[in-house]
Amino acid sequence: MSSSRIKTAAILAAVIVALPLAGCAGNRGRTKADTSYVARDVNTLYNAAKDRLDRGQYKLAAALFDEVERQHPYSLWARRAQLMSAFSYYLARDYTESTSSAQRFLSIHPGNRDAPYAYYLIALNYYEQISDVTRDQKITQQALDAFGELTRRYPNSRYAADGKLKIDLIRDHLAGKEMEIGRFYQRRGQWLSSVVRFRKVVDEYQTTTHAPEALMRLTESYLALGVPEEARKSAAVLGKNYPSSDWYKRAFELMQKYAPQA
Repeated sequence: MSSSRIKTAAILAAVIVALPLAGCAGNRGRTKADTSYVARDVNTLYNAAKDRLDRGQYKLAAALFDEVERQHPYSLWARRAQLMSAFSYYLARDYTESTSSAQRFLSIHPGNRDAPYAYYLIALNYYEQISDVTRDQKITQQALDAFGELTRRYPNSRYAADGKLKIDLIRDHLAGKEMEIGRFYQRRGQWLSSVVRFRKVVDEYQTTTHAPEALMRLTESYLALGVPEEARKSAAVLGKNYPSSDWYKRAFELMQKYAPQA
C-alpha cells in the first residue's frame, strides 16, 4: 500500500471506528456460514462483520455488512452497515461495489451527517483507478468531478482539505495527458493540433507543474508554423512567470535563433 493510500485509509478509518458498535461479538471462527442466509439478530451480524474487517478479510466483512442491511433494513445498524460495507469494499480494492454501497447510502439518507463520508469514499474509488497518462482519462475526470462535488457540498468537512489536495493532483494529471498528446502531434509535425493541446494546458491548467513546458512547446509550435509573433508572446509569458526555469532558457534560445528581434 502506498503512503498516499495509507493516509487515505487512515482518514476513512478514523470515522468508521468512531461509529458506535453493537454488543460483544460471539461469532469468531466462522467462514462460509457467515454469508449464508441464517436469520440472526443485528448485534450478532454486525459484530461478525466487524470481526472480519479487523482480521483484514475485507470482502467477507463487506458481505456480512450487506447482510445486516438485508436482514434488518429498518434498524439503525442498517445505515451504519452501508457505510461499513462501502469502506470494506474499498479496502478490498473492489471500487465498483464500494461506490455502489456509498451511493445507495446517499440515495436513502441524503441529508445524513455521514453523507460527506460517503461522497469522499465515492471520489476515492475513482481516484484509486486513475491510470497513467498514456491511457484514457475518463475515470480521472470522474474523480475530479466527484471531489469537486464533495468540496462544493461540504467545504468545511474533515474531508475537504484532502479533497482539495487531490483535486490539484488530478488536474496536474489531466494536464499531463494533454502534454502527452501535444508532444505526440509535435513528433508528427502536426503543429496546429499541438498548439490546441498546449494552449489548453496554458488556459485551463495554468497552476499545474506542466504550464512552463506547455509555454515552451507553444513557442516551438508557433515557430514551426511560421508565426513568430505568437511564439514571442508565449516566450514572454514564460519569461515573466518562470524566468529561472530551464524551459524559459530553451524558449529564449529558440527565439534568438529563429526569430531574433529586428
